This record gives sequence, structure tokens and C-alpha cells, in this order.
Amino acid sequence: MIEVKDVTVRFGEKTVLSHVSATFERGKTSLVIGRSGSGKTVLLKSIVGLVTVTEGEIIYDDAVFNKLDFTGQKDIRKEIGMIFQGSALFDSLNVEKNVMFPLDMFTDMTIGEKRDRVNFCLHRVNLDKVNKLSPAELSGGMKKRVAIARAIALNPKYLLCDEPNSGLDPQTSIVIDNLIREITEEYNMTTIINTHDMNSVLEIGDKVTFIYEGHVEWEGTKNDILHSHNKYLDDFVFASELGKKIKASAVKVKSDEQKTKSEA
Repeated sequence: MIEVKDVTVRFGEKTVLSHVSATFERGKTSLVIGRSGSGKTVLLKSIVGLVTVTEGEIIYDDAVFNKLDFTGQKDIRKEIGMIFQGSALFDSLNVEKNVMFPLDMFTDMTIGEKRDRVNFCLHRVNLDKVNKLSPAELSGGMKKRVAIARAIALNPKYLLCDEPNSGLDPQTSIVIDNLIREITEEYNMTTIINTHDMNSVLEIGDKVTFIYEGHVEWEGTKNDILHSHNKYLDDFVFASELGKKIKASAVKVKSDEQKTKSEA
């Protein structure tokens, strides 16, 4: 579990996050959404330690991450898998070497053991026999799956994803969403996903945290979103004409259900 407790982040005189509190549970996919500039990326970077928290605490299980020394933070970072927005594969390394990179950095495994682990992770994301391909030879969806394989190479307890569906077509996005959800449940990981993809929110959002102007404006599940009465959330999630129709349809269905119950 990861807990963000009353976190404030300031850059000079500008407050980017203001007294943000949220809990992200193990075995569930927790999504953080919000407009560009709302503070959600800063929140993710604060959780992983790339941004220094001005006030408050970032807690990994029982450890207050931002109060630990360098060694203590490094130990926790070994348990974090990270999926970056652009996949962040090393162009100069083939697929096998990309997935092996964290094993080279943080383990004393033999080369044979590392290759076995790489093959296992690639198989888990449905990418067999691509070890010797370069990133340039991969499609966008394949790159994302290699990034996921690398993120789980150390068998992490925590998985942090920054816009994992960025640049992907809708069908491939669904594949990536399902894969992240399956891995989260299979390995009982604490997964946090920063996303603009509303399909992801409505499909795999076990918990959704909506950041608005640097604070938590709303929290709930993917099902709660359809029946939210929060104007800022509705304006963000259902901004398109299709979104407005989906919202109206959900409201009508719920109204009809309530009417049927009252008549029964």
C-alpha cells in the first residue's frame, strides 16, 4: 500500500499540490486523472521521489519514504517498477538488454539467471522470440509491453505508470490496460496509473482520484464516475458530445431503476 498524507509541494512561491491525501491499495489499479497542469504528474513524481515534498508524508507500507536517508529510499526504489510515458527504452540496447537493465543494476544474478528472468517477463507480456530485436523494430504496442516486462523484472511490490497508453490506438490501449490489471492482481502489486485515457478510467479504475488545481477534488470507483454530481469531474470526463450522451444515459438508467424500486 502507498499512502499520500497531507502532501504539499511548492516550487518557489507557486503551490503545485496543496494538502493532498490519498491511499492506493495493493492488488488494485488506482488511476489519477486531471487536466494538464493540475498537479497529477507532480504527485506521481513525488511518490517516486523525483520531486521533493514540501510538507506531508509519502508512506510505503510502514515506511515514511520522504523521511528516509539515501540508503533507505534506494531499498524501496528496488521494489518499484516504473512505466514511462514514451516507454523510455534504450535505443542502443536490444529488447533483452533493455529488460535485463534493472537486473544488471540491482542484482547479483548470473547471466543465465538473468536471461531466464528476461524470458519469463517477455513471455508474461506475450512477447516471445523478440529478444534480439532493437526498439526501432517494434510497434508502439510492443514497446509498451517491453516497458512493462522491464518494470516487472525485479518482481516489484509497487508499479507506477505515467500515461501508459499515450500514442496508442484504442484497441492496443485496451490490451495494455488489461495486461496491467492482470499483472497487478496476479502479483498483488500496488499500481498507480497517471492517465488522460477515459476508456482506461471506465474499464480498470478500481479507484479513481481526480486532481483539480492541485488538490483532490473527487475520489471514487469507475462506477461512481457515471453518477457523480461533481461539476469539475463531469466537465473533465464527459467533455465530448459522446461523453455527455454516456452520462445522460447512465443518469436515465439509474432514475428508471429507482422508479421501478419505488413502484414495487
